[in-house]
Amino acid sequence: MTPIITLQDVHKHFGAQPVVNGFSLTVQPGEILGMLGPSGIGKSTILRLIAGLETPDSGDIQVNSPHIGYVFQEARLLPWDTALNNVILPLRAQGMDAQTATQRARHFLHRMKLFAAENAYPHQLSGGMRQRVALARAFAISPDILLLDEPFTGLDIDLKKIMRQLLESTLKTCNAAVIHVTHDASELLAGTNRIIRLGPDIPEQNPESLSMAITA
Repeated sequence: MTPIITLQDVHKHFGAQPVVNGFSLTVQPGEILGMLGPSGIGKSTILRLIAGLETPDSGDIQVNSPHIGYVFQEARLLPWDTALNNVILPLRAQGMDAQTATQRARHFLHRMKLFAAENAYPHQLSGGMRQRVALARAFAISPDILLLDEPFTGLDIDLKKIMRQLLESTLKTCNAAVIHVTHDASELLAGTNRIIRLGPDIPEQNPESLSMAITA
C-alpha cells in the first residue's frame, strides 16, 4: 500500500533554532497515529509541514492527497460569520454549490450536537462549542488526512470526554488518515493504531514507535 504521508529526513529551523531535525515518518491511508511529546518539541511544526503551511529547510515530504482537514488548538473561526457559514466556506472554496454545501455543513454540525447553534457567532459560543464547529468544518470537506493539533486544549474533563466521543464516532464514518498530536496520553483516541513519542533527544534520532493499548 502506498503511504498517504511520507516524511524523509526532514529538517526545519526557525532562525538558528533547530525545531525538526532529521525527522522521518510514513502514514498509511486510514491509519490513526498518535504523536506524544512535551511542548516545544516540534509536534505542531511537523503538522504544519505536512499541511504545507511551513516549508522544510531540507528533506522530502510527500502528501498524496490535497484533501486535508486541520483542527488547531484554538478553533480559528471567522469571528464575523456564523457557525454554519464557517463550515460552508471551505466547501464553497472546493467548488460545491451553495445548496449542497449548506446541507453538508448542517449535517456535520448536527453530528457535533450543534443543531441549535448554527446561526450563532463564535463569540456567542463556548470554547467547547467553537472546537466542535472546527471539527465539523474539518470533517465536512471529506478529508483523506485529518491533522489534530491538541484539539482538547483548554477544555475541562467532561468536555474533553464529549469531544473525544464525538470525534471517535465521526471517524468511524470516514477512512481518513489521522495524526493526533498531544502531550497527554489519556487524550489519545480509541482505535489509535500506532504511537510516536517525541522526546528531548528527537533531533538526534527518528521517533520511537511504541506499542501501547488505548482504551476508550
